[in-house]
Amino acid sequence: MVVEILGTIAVAGGAWLATGLRVVKQYERGLVYRFGRVRATIREPGLALLVPFADRLQKVNMQIITMPIPAQDGITRDNVSVRVDAVVYFKVVDPVLAAVNVQDYRSAVGQVAQTSLRSIIGKSELDDLLSNRERLNEGLELMIDSPALDWGIHIDRVEIKDVALPESMKRSMSRQAEAERERRARVISADGELQASYKLSQAAATMADTPAAMQLRLLETVVQVSAEKNSTLVLPFPVELLRFLDANTPKREAPLAPAVSEADGQVAPSPREPDDAEPRS
Repeated sequence: MVVEILGTIAVAGGAWLATGLRVVKQYERGLVYRFGRVRATIREPGLALLVPFADRLQKVNMQIITMPIPAQDGITRDNVSVRVDAVVYFKVVDPVLAAVNVQDYRSAVGQVAQTSLRSIIGKSELDDLLSNRERLNEGLELMIDSPALDWGIHIDRVEIKDVALPESMKRSMSRQAEAERERRARVISADGELQASYKLSQAAATMADTPAAMQLRLLETVVQVSAEKNSTLVLPFPVELLRFLDANTPKREAPLAPAVSEADGQVAPSPREPDDAEPRS
C-alpha cells in the first residue's frame, strides 16, 4: 500500500515537473514572467525549467529580420514627384526592452521606416536619389535607429531599392542625355579638326619649302584613286599654271563703236583707214 502511494506521488511529481520544461532554440532567447513580472535572468538556448502555474516563458527571435518598406510617394526638394521603396535589416539586441517597451517591435520599426523614408524624399534632390544613394541610406539608417534603440532594436542597414519617375520626367531626362551625348560628339569632332588643321599647316609649310613634295603627293593621290578600280580618273590642274597662261596670253583689242550724230540721231560712218599709197600716174 505504501509503495503504491509513493509511486503515485512520484508519477504526479514527474508530471508536474514535465509541465514546466521548455526548449529554447539556438537563435532564440527566453524571458520568464513570474506572476506577471519579468525575471532578470534571460534563459539561454537549451532546456529551461519553469515553475508550473507560476512562470510563463516568452521566446524572442534574435535573427536579423528583413522588412520591405512599402513604396512611398513624395516630392523632392527640386519639386519632382517620385515613388521610392526600400528595405530595412534589423535585429533584437535586448530581449527585455523589445518585449516590454514596445507592443509589436516589427510594426513599430515598419512605421518609423515609412515616415523616415518620406522625410528623406522631401529633403533630397532627384540627382541624389538616383546617383548618391549611399549617403541617403546612411541618413535613413540613423533616422530609424534613433528611436529603435529604446526598443532594444539595432538597425543593421537600410537600402533604397527603386525610384520610380513619371513618364514625362523620363522623356525629359532622355532628351537631356541625348543632347549631352551630341554635345560631347561635337566637341570631340571640333578637337579633331583643330589637331588636323595644325598637322595640315605643318605639312603645307614643308611642301612650300620643297616644291617637289607637291608633285609626289599628287602622284600618290592618283595611285590611291586608281587602286579602287574606277573608270574615271580626275587629275587636278595647278592653279599657278592657269595664272601663268592667263598672264602671257595676248589680249585682242575691242572694235571701235560707231559714232552717233547729235543732230538727227543717225549713225555717222566710221572713218576709213587710209589704204596704202597708190602709185601716182
